[in-house]
Amino acid sequence: MFGLYIVTAILLVISFISDREKTFNGIKIGLKKFRKILPNYLKILIFVAIILFFSEHLISEYLGQENSFLGVLIGLALGSVTIMPGFIAYPLAGVLVEKGVLYMVVAAFVTTLMMVGVLTYPLEKEYLGPKATLLRNSGSFLVAVIISLAIGFFYGEI
Repeated sequence: MFGLYIVTAILLVISFISDREKTFNGIKIGLKKFRKILPNYLKILIFVAIILFFSEHLISEYLGQENSFLGVLIGLALGSVTIMPGFIAYPLAGVLVEKGVLYMVVAAFVTTLMMVGVLTYPLEKEYLGPKATLLRNSGSFLVAVIISLAIGFFYGEI
């Protein structure tokens, strides 16, 4: 990450030497866009902090239901409204499997976690528009259901 900062700084200096006015205009445009996106981004960061506060024990308690279809539904719902980076989600999936949560439930949770963004909707609709955002999230949710059911069939959980 530090290397990216260095490359950016070098390119900024080159741009500044090349054309000061365009560089300042570019920085002004970037700052305006940053100020516009910042409130929604801060909301997402707050939600992430709240979600990461919950331990894997609490999540495994809700996902480890006796009824596999109820577990899948809860996994789909939790994953859709949870924001978590992949480097946390995948080890969490391993912990859930170790605690006895069904593969299809873990698949539902992790797939919606990575693909469906209920909490990111306000930010996403600004760039894609509301219709495209709804189509993307709906399609991703449907794909997550199909993946979960396929894994359930594959591992004999259904």
